[in-house]
Amino acid sequence: MLIALAGVALHISIGSVYAWSVFTQPLQDKIGWTLSEVSLIFSIAIFFLGTSAAFMGHFVEARGPRASGLISTIFFASGLIVSGFAVQIESLWLLYLGYGVLGGIGLGIGYITPVSTLVKWFPDRRGMATGLAIMGFGFAAMIASPVMGYLIDSVGIANTFYIMGATYFVIMLSASLYIERPPEGYHPSGVPLEEQPEQNKDYVQLVANEAIKTRRFYFLWLMLFINITCGIAILAVASPMGQEVAGLSVKSAALMVGIMGVFNGAGRLFWASISDYIGRPNVYTIYFIIQIVVFALLPFTTNGVLFMIMLFIMISCYGGGFSAIPAYIADLFGTKQLGAIHGYILTAWALAGLVGPFIVAKIYEATQSYDMTLYIFVAMFVVALIISILIRSDIAKIKRESELNN
Repeated sequence: MLIALAGVALHISIGSVYAWSVFTQPLQDKIGWTLSEVSLIFSIAIFFLGTSAAFMGHFVEARGPRASGLISTIFFASGLIVSGFAVQIESLWLLYLGYGVLGGIGLGIGYITPVSTLVKWFPDRRGMATGLAIMGFGFAAMIASPVMGYLIDSVGIANTFYIMGATYFVIMLSASLYIERPPEGYHPSGVPLEEQPEQNKDYVQLVANEAIKTRRFYFLWLMLFINITCGIAILAVASPMGQEVAGLSVKSAALMVGIMGVFNGAGRLFWASISDYIGRPNVYTIYFIIQIVVFALLPFTTNGVLFMIMLFIMISCYGGGFSAIPAYIADLFGTKQLGAIHGYILTAWALAGLVGPFIVAKIYEATQSYDMTLYIFVAMFVVALIISILIRSDIAKIKRESELNN
């Protein structure tokens, strides 16, 4: 269990990226940068998260979580320190380099570090295992936001970055030095490998370069891309959309955004744990059915409370998509190179982090309404739903081939 807590500590640290909006207004007020210039910093960080995860997945598998955790610690903490210096000298490009590039690389490596490790420690509950680690990433903003806000008011923006860099360095270093892989062939006492639940059995063991040659890899990639694109777009505009569509006050909209962070984190553990019992294919199909209904109804939802409830449900599916995907990868490709395959899949996040906010911003500028964006997202979720059904034929084929080989 302490291994799992170490993974959670890593994700709570790097997950503070989701609290970036706390810096948005102070940076504009202090230095005079525009909203688009400041917002681009977050997009760069997410882009480098996805790309570094793809490139470093093989390293995690080859050198283990301790080495990759230490690299993540160095990049993420140094990115925050550089960010503090960038604010001091008022250099936007240095902030792009510090928080966006260095911090983003630390994010990507740190994100995949505990995932494959925890799946191997909990082979009988791989959904719960990945949900535990990734839950920390979802909850991080809820913890970091008020602390960052207090520090900005008390010691200034630059010193806030310095304090964050030092604090997260200590937390991540401690977690990285503790986390390790289980012995080869490990399984929990009393749970023989042959008696594992149907949805947690390994029917195939592929390396990453074999996985990317299969149709099911691209099915998973597309499902995650659609889920993130639509979810991250709504995260970016949740407050103004709530005010415009449902008539929420500024304070109510801010409260809604804070509570969304709770559902984002809780959804990661809830849906991933449920997937251990009903299977990953069923969970993803449920995600997309729920979100088709929610996004179709949102333009007509003028009741503030109902609007918030629908967004809470939607954001839990968004978070659940992240936490269930590593277990789904293990189901379809085995755990031999889970970290590397997970890294490749996370390129969907890198692209979605750029596409989602871009779509909602451009369409709103053209129409002065969120309705068209929501309808486009409904169509995208219909595509995702179809894919979640088609992939079942690939799963059935894997099972048949495994039975014939045995």
